[in-house]
Amino acid sequence: MQQITPKELGIRNKISIYKATDTNGYFWAIFALNQKTRVLQKDVEKYDTIFAKLVDFCDHNFKYKVIFIEAPLCSKAKEKFKQHQWRVYV
Repeated sequence: MQQITPKELGIRNKISIYKATDTNGYFWAIFALNQKTRVLQKDVEKYDTIFAKLVDFCDHNFKYKVIFIEAPLCSKAKEKFKQHQWRVYV
């Protein structure tokens, strides 16, 4: 597992980003989010753009996208994450 700083991607968000591979050789993009404010629907788009920057930075695509959220999560935002193929853990 390799940590990628937000500064490397050119973003200013306070988020932990990791790139990992499993035993089958699939790539995982892991985001760890810790904030006090509620995660809303508009934030889903923000994390999708961060994921796109991560794909460009690493020069390959990821099989799985996982986000660990340590904050209140809007139910509509959770559904939108799932529509965009994110695995959400609160």
